[in-house]
Amino acid sequence: MTKSLDPASSVRLDKWLWAARFYKTRAIAKEMINGGKVHYNGQRTKSSKMAELDAVIKLRQGYDEKEIVIKKLSEQRQKAIFAQTLYLETPESIAKRETYAEARRLNVLNNPAPDHKPDKKQRRQLIRFKEG
Repeated sequence: MTKSLDPASSVRLDKWLWAARFYKTRAIAKEMINGGKVHYNGQRTKSSKMAELDAVIKLRQGYDEKEIVIKKLSEQRQKAIFAQTLYLETPESIAKRETYAEARRLNVLNNPAPDHKPDKKQRRQLIRFKEG
């Protein structure tokens, strides 16, 4: 039995993110919300915020930043196939994630590791540079 709530009902944001399988536990979802990694309709929010239909959520997961729209409400964690029906990712978000993934694959965004450690003179130059 799937427990899907009708539009008049509401679900806590941390519970919805957990049910939609963005985070493995509610505690992690709450930590990400309180840490500013999740924005609800363009603003920072609290984990106790009640999720509403057609609300836009921006969230970070590792290197990826997703922008999703809530399509269904649920407070129970179900199979992944059901969880994917709870939201819709915007086309701009998908394109942006693919662009960044390709850039990471080509090592454009990340600085490659140096061939060797800096010697004493180079370390002193780095320290002077960082101090201004």
